[in-house]
Amino acid sequence: MSALAGRVVIVTGGTKGIGAAIARRFLAEGADVVVCGRTEPDELPTVDSRTVGSRTVGSRTAVFVQADVRQPDQAAALVRAAVDRFGRLDVLINNAGGAPPADTATVSPRFISAVVTLNLLAPYYTAQPAYAVMRHQPEGGQIINIGSVAGRSPAPDSAAYSAAKAGLTMLTRALAMDLAPEVRVNQVTVGLVHTELSHLSYGDEAGQRRVAEAIPLGRMATPEDIAAACALLASPDAAYVTGADLLVDGGGEIPARHTAAQPSPALETTALDTTTQHGATQQSTDPRP
Repeated sequence: MSALAGRVVIVTGGTKGIGAAIARRFLAEGADVVVCGRTEPDELPTVDSRTVGSRTVGSRTAVFVQADVRQPDQAAALVRAAVDRFGRLDVLINNAGGAPPADTATVSPRFISAVVTLNLLAPYYTAQPAYAVMRHQPEGGQIINIGSVAGRSPAPDSAAYSAAKAGLTMLTRALAMDLAPEVRVNQVTVGLVHTELSHLSYGDEAGQRRVAEAIPLGRMATPEDIAAACALLASPDAAYVTGADLLVDGGGEIPARHTAAQPSPALETTALDTTTQHGATQQSTDPRP
């Protein structure tokens, strides 16, 4: 039986994309999962029946709670709903986040505030009521924040988002210090992830292949890769890990200065063909044996 079986887990923004994959992973481990969002989706994260050891476990579905975690009262209500339903809270995963690109020089103060609130303040708003519950449990609890490589190396038109994610990394370390020893707090920092919306950021399939070629492991992450990292940090195997930043980015990105200095495959092929043809001509006209 999984060590996470019977645990109660909240995944904010857990109805789609990376959040849904995280929810499915914990459901598959036997946990009870609560997901939230501003609107209820048509389908909730679900896992089919499966065999675990000698037991057959039936299909399981996450529980949905409508909540906008940017609002402190709704963040607290989300935690209360999970505890009212299951009697405890073991893991909080602050996954809700993101921001569209925006011109740094002209973006509105309202936009900046909204991005910072979602990506930095909301995890704080959920962590406080979660800690109030976890601190009284014999096993304590875990909080996992989902960070971004944008907090380490900003992309164009992402000033507010990058600053908020950088702040989240420091918030993770501060919470790990202040909420210990009852609660462990860690971060999973996410690199480029292939989802159903990848085309909006990376273009068509050819564009996405070029992006993947810039990653040492040769591919973008899948949402399931991120979910696996969360499951590891929430497990007893990470019992002495807190304040950590687990980077899940496939080795980062090959520096543009390196790829820009390399000849393109087309040029290399042309040069090789020319050399081969030249050598063949010399061989056919050389009178020597």
